[in-house]
Amino acid sequence: MQRPLIITMGDPTGVGPEIIIKALLSGAFDACPRPLIVAGDVGVLRRAARLFGETASLEALVSDGLGTHRLYLGARQLTVHPLSVLDADSLQYGAPGVACGRAMLDYVIWACDRCREGAAAGMITAPISKTAIHQAGCHFPGHTELLAERCGGKKVVMMLGGDRLKVCLATTHLALRAVPAALSAGALVDGMRIIDGAFRRFFGVARPRLAVLGLNPHAGEGGLFGDEEARLIAPAIAAARAEGIDASGPHSADTLFHFAAQGRYDVVLAMYHDQGLGPLKLLHFEDAVNVSLGLPIVRTSVDHGTAYDLAGTGQASEQSLVAAVRMAARMAG
Repeated sequence: MQRPLIITMGDPTGVGPEIIIKALLSGAFDACPRPLIVAGDVGVLRRAARLFGETASLEALVSDGLGTHRLYLGARQLTVHPLSVLDADSLQYGAPGVACGRAMLDYVIWACDRCREGAAAGMITAPISKTAIHQAGCHFPGHTELLAERCGGKKVVMMLGGDRLKVCLATTHLALRAVPAALSAGALVDGMRIIDGAFRRFFGVARPRLAVLGLNPHAGEGGLFGDEEARLIAPAIAAARAEGIDASGPHSADTLFHFAAQGRYDVVLAMYHDQGLGPLKLLHFEDAVNVSLGLPIVRTSVDHGTAYDLAGTGQASEQSLVAAVRMAARMAG
């Protein structure tokens, strides 16, 4: 039997449970080449099923010794490893609390450890509440930092992508004024090594074509609009190329994405959040996937938050989750 992929349910009071059920009912998981297991809460998933007019029947899989259950929803079924037993009917959408925060952490930690020990082929994370996990005692700002620490303190590069465009970030959630000081040639080379290695290992690209953006308009215009390109970015590209990495640039961000979307490059390295993710979301607003490159395990995620304004309505789109499962299956293969 193939090793499974694990979907972590995310915030029990957010859209995670219902987009899992919605994707299942749509048949989107039918073509997945690996078994899927949800690390979550049976009661919360059954409540989510009721949003779509389904009453889920339950079967305990005693033989596995793990307390795993199988939910039957019409003609389809979902394997669930229960890691919390919350009072689902009393939960208020958008108000997770400490117990839900602890549950979210338990889902992620269990899935990560199964991947690390080789029992699972990869993990796909539904969105969590950062506030709730902090209230539950987690000192990490989110999924990525928690997983990096659990995998041995690995340096991680955030990538968001779809079929037409994949973008990595040299810096993530920083004020724009803080970006130049956060850049260094050494960190850029480290990032290019991680990207190159991940694309070779997980995407099967023998020689990844990496386009590196400049920081300033027109990539600095020869120093007229800033010197970061000449002082930091170009030397980092040269150092990466000397190691056999097919990196090019610094490219002007206002033109590069046109060529990247046409397939001239495998991946783009942007210097800051909105420089890279604006074009990415123009092309992949519904189906973008967040991928943590640099971890020794496969981890993909939906590219959206808990969406409390939609939680409990059944209207949240499942497309990003479906795309994240497909990408995880591809990477695991």
